[in-house]
Amino acid sequence: MAKVGVILSGCGVYDGSEIHEAVITLLALNRAGADVICMAPNMEQTIVNHLTGEPVAGVTRNVLEESARIVRGDIRDIATVDTAELDALFLPGGFGAAKNLCNFAEKGSNCEVHPEVARVVKEIVTAKKPLAAVCIAPALVAKVLGDNQLEPQVTIGTDKETAETLTALGATHLSCPVNEFVVDSKNKIITSPAYMLAGNISEAAEGIEKTVAALMQMIGPST
Repeated sequence: MAKVGVILSGCGVYDGSEIHEAVITLLALNRAGADVICMAPNMEQTIVNHLTGEPVAGVTRNVLEESARIVRGDIRDIATVDTAELDALFLPGGFGAAKNLCNFAEKGSNCEVHPEVARVVKEIVTAKKPLAAVCIAPALVAKVLGDNQLEPQVTIGTDKETAETLTALGATHLSCPVNEFVVDSKNKIITSPAYMLAGNISEAAEGIEKTVAALMQMIGPST
């Protein structure tokens, strides 16, 4: 059974993992027969009120604890994960990917990636294992791999400004509709726009489910 790591970044689109994207990913991986290992950084995060979209002053929560809400507590501190355990990696989106896993939302092309997240992404790609990322998460991938001169080909959809920032990080951006995905065969990376373009959960699901299917095919038969 293939083991697929899923990196979560909290719970909720504005300050954590986009819940629809996370659950669609987990469901698709389960239906494909994968053994999923969820993980998140053990770190504090600021909170956004999801009714108003405004930050909540003076309130912090823990990314690992918040991510545990999505997966019924079945999650590990990413610092404890050995990538030798994994056959592939998946990164759902949500602003947590750009605020907690890295600070792309604040610093753009000058962003930094959480060191343990960067470690896992780099080790997976270096080991020639497949990696998939959706929504804004490809920005994180672009940063890690661009820093290592791997020139990844990724998509976040069709947003010109964000695409230009990914190019500045050392990636090649390819425009992509919400229901499709982009494959970087050289680096074994699959990306799809999800809620960067999706107008509803069905649109997000179509691209994510295709991405999961492509990821599982890239892993190949279980041994």
